[in-house]
Amino acid sequence: VRSELPILYVNVVPVRTDASGKVIEVALLLRADEGMMSRALVAGRVLFHETIRDALVRNLEKDLGLAALPRIPLSPTPFAIAEYFPTEGFGTFHDARQHAVALSYVVAIDGECEPSQNALDIVWITAEEAATDDVAAEMAGGQHVLLRHALAHCGVLPL
Repeated sequence: VRSELPILYVNVVPVRTDASGKVIEVALLLRADEGMMSRALVAGRVLFHETIRDALVRNLEKDLGLAALPRIPLSPTPFAIAEYFPTEGFGTFHDARQHAVALSYVVAIDGECEPSQNALDIVWITAEEAATDDVAAEMAGGQHVLLRHALAHCGVLPL
């Protein structure tokens, strides 16, 4: 199926906020794919008969651990839709395995995070640092574009 049809995913930018709701930190995962280390957003498939809300919770727990305590948005409306193509250079986002469409969310995290599943580490950085070219250089598949879009959506960067 992966070679014939786009697969539905969720992308999540985990954040910590202050009391007024302002984004102060962003979590990025450290992953090793095909011998290369990169920073990544939380991402995963939406399973058959799974709601978007349930997919967000499951994928956040999978990557950040059960004690992350995510605050899932009240509305399942994403801030962006990212379309990943298997052909590099075809679009902004690239995934060599498949054509995927990802609904993208910013989710506040209240608990403690521990890397699990495929994540080797989780690093919390300031929202301003997350927008730098140094961080963008450490991200693969165009996810740095999505990260900057998320920061703009939250008012950290100008639109």
